[in-house]
Amino acid sequence: MSKYILPVSVFGTAFGCAVLLKNYVTGGRCQSKATIKGKTVVITGANTGIGKETARELAKRGGRIIMGCRDMEKCEAAAKEIRGKTLNPHVYACKLDLASLKSIRQFAEQIKKEENRVDILINNAGVMRCPAWKTEDGFDMQFGVNHLGHFFLTNLLLDKLKESAPSRVINLTSLAHVLGKIDFEDLNWENKKFDTKQAYCQSKLANVLFTRELAKRLQGTGVTVNAVHPGVVATELGRHTGLHQSQFSSSVLSPFFSLLVKSPELGAQPSIFLAVSEEVEGATGQYYDVMTEKEPAPQALDDEVALRLWEVSSRLVGLKEDRQSQSEPAGSNRDCAVESHKPSPQTAPTAVASASAQ
Repeated sequence: MSKYILPVSVFGTAFGCAVLLKNYVTGGRCQSKATIKGKTVVITGANTGIGKETARELAKRGGRIIMGCRDMEKCEAAAKEIRGKTLNPHVYACKLDLASLKSIRQFAEQIKKEENRVDILINNAGVMRCPAWKTEDGFDMQFGVNHLGHFFLTNLLLDKLKESAPSRVINLTSLAHVLGKIDFEDLNWENKKFDTKQAYCQSKLANVLFTRELAKRLQGTGVTVNAVHPGVVATELGRHTGLHQSQFSSSVLSPFFSLLVKSPELGAQPSIFLAVSEEVEGATGQYYDVMTEKEPAPQALDDEVALRLWEVSSRLVGLKEDRQSQSEPAGSNRDCAVESHKPSPQTAPTAVASASAQ
């Protein structure tokens, strides 16, 4: 019997160290017990991954949850599941395709028309290292969805956020922003060889620059905005990276990745933290690495680049024109559903997933 004591002891110690290491690397859980009863939360890309887990936890805390997703069939299934598990009936699936300015406009109009308030906006959806796809409006898919789509949506909901103050905007970004560079001469990769990795890094840098510029513009309004890198999370976002597609990576590297990669539930903790924690009340224009405030890359601190990106983005999405026509009705088709709803036809080859970071 004694011969088994040492091996078992060693295994137990190793396992315990591995658990502690994973908890340290992943950042743990949001410790705030705050509830959000009476508050309305809008989450993009909420039918899977980080977004779904964020929606589940905030529903559990009593919030009215609006899940904005491209795939309505999956979104409705996720909303139904969350309602069942949290016993919160106020969880809704809404049509939102961030690769379409028209869809974003209709979604925002519907929110403004049907919701009394928007207390928390979580710009969670994203695409990562996809092929050289274009959005419906001709933008590079990663720049268009990850930055322009959320830039446009946030601006369209600003009045509602201000009316609901104190309110919060959370932009999911990535540590990959440190490798990003904003190429104002060719933002949409039309005149140079497409590099999917650099396209992703550019879009994530844009998220941080947008956060900082928006925070300046919202000073004194009671609306805060922060960017967060959630860590490396096991979601569908990395489907185009090729990771684990070889036998070597799946058999040899998987044990190491399992120690470092978070589950979607843990990956959602930074978003939940910024959405509800009393600790970050009033904090704005900041960058968080998981749940720790840190300084972003030097290029993310360039105020001139942030201002120029804002002006270029406004022009690309036609923001001034939209502000003049905010009273126009959204379409006659109802695109929100609590129960079953026939999904709209899919017109683009992309899948917008809940955000994670690499």
